[in-house]
Amino acid sequence: MIQRKQTIFLFLALLTIITCLSLPIGGLTPLGMGTEKMLMNLWISDANGNKDFNVWALFAILLVTCPINLFAIFDYHNRKRQARLCAFSMLMIIGWYVVYGMFSQILMDGFDFHIKFAAGLPLVALILLWLARHFILADEAMVRAADRIR
Repeated sequence: MIQRKQTIFLFLALLTIITCLSLPIGGLTPLGMGTEKMLMNLWISDANGNKDFNVWALFAILLVTCPINLFAIFDYHNRKRQARLCAFSMLMIIGWYVVYGMFSQILMDGFDFHIKFAAGLPLVALILLWLARHFILADEAMVRAADRIR
């Protein structure tokens, strides 16, 4: 049944990930002379419009979680697989934060790094995925209890 609570949580997690993909996740202000750079999930852009695609891994990790979450939304017949997909998406988001931390440390050489609002959106998605997984497992326990009574 697609109207369950976990479906709403999965859909909201998908929306927050898509929003994070399109917004800047960091700012780089040079310690000396120069212009500020903007860190996106796919590139680093400067004031001249030049793009450096060294941070593509951030984009790839979040891009992989989108179809997984979309598949989990429509995989409501198999609750065990749906719970595993939620857990895998949660691991991918934790991996995104590890890669984000590594890139922020690498990019801080000669720059002052500022975290933007969109960098917190995967954390919101992580919480929503945890809630979805919790309700999926609760549904599975309820179905097992009903099967046991018969």
